[in-house]
Amino acid sequence: MTSADAAGSQDPGPFYHGTKADLRPGDLLEPGYSSNFGERRTANFVYLTATLDAATWGAELAVGAEPGRIYVVEPTGPIEDDPNLTDKKFPGNPTRSYRTREPIRVLSEVRDWEGHPPHVLQAMRDHLDELRRLGVEAIND
Repeated sequence: MTSADAAGSQDPGPFYHGTKADLRPGDLLEPGYSSNFGERRTANFVYLTATLDAATWGAELAVGAEPGRIYVVEPTGPIEDDPNLTDKKFPGNPTRSYRTREPIRVLSEVRDWEGHPPHVLQAMRDHLDELRRLGVEAIND
């Protein structure tokens, strides 16, 4: 079964997940843990993307002092467009960002990714700080 078949998505992948967690092939990422973003509420979803750039943001912006990591993952159930990035901010889904209530399985680690330039990363952090100051939280329902 391909990732697209398992996901029920038209996007063939491959799919990525950016984080600071140290994971191994076969590990499952599941909802129900503290979110890496905002007020760190319990996440009802696990997020994945079909672009290395979006995964890079996830790896760079995740909470924690550990180095960012990007994993190739496969969804084990249906995925849907991430409403935090689609329709509200970007019509359609140009970032190819998704979420699922089902686990995603780690297949391998991407080791040769390149982070954003420091000034671009700082601008994104400043933007996220402003959203937090305004009380804007990720859609979690």
